[in-house]
Amino acid sequence: MKIIVAILLLSLAIAFPAAASVCRTRGGHQICILSLQRSAKNYWEYRAVVSIDGVKGDTEVYNCRERVKVRKDRVVAFKSGDPGEVVCRFFKRS
Repeated sequence: MKIIVAILLLSLAIAFPAAASVCRTRGGHQICILSLQRSAKNYWEYRAVVSIDGVKGDTEVYNCRERVKVRKDRVVAFKSGDPGEVVCRFFKRS
C-alpha cells in the first residue's frame, strides 16, 4: 500500500512543460503560433514559428509596420489570410 501511495505522490510531483500555442482559423486553415519573440530593437517586429494545418514552418520575421515577412532569402508581403495577420494581431488584443 505504501508503494502505491509513493508512486502516486511521485507522479503528481513531476511538472511537465507547458505546450501552449495560440490557434486561429483564417481562410479555412488552422494557423497556430508555436513560438513568438518580440524584437527588442524594433517593437513592430516579431520572430515567430507558425504552423498551418499542423505543418510546422521555419522561423520567420514578421514586420507588422510594413506588413511583410522576412524569410531566409526574400521579403514577402502579407496576403489575405496570411499567418502574419495572426502574429501581428496577437498583441493588439492583449
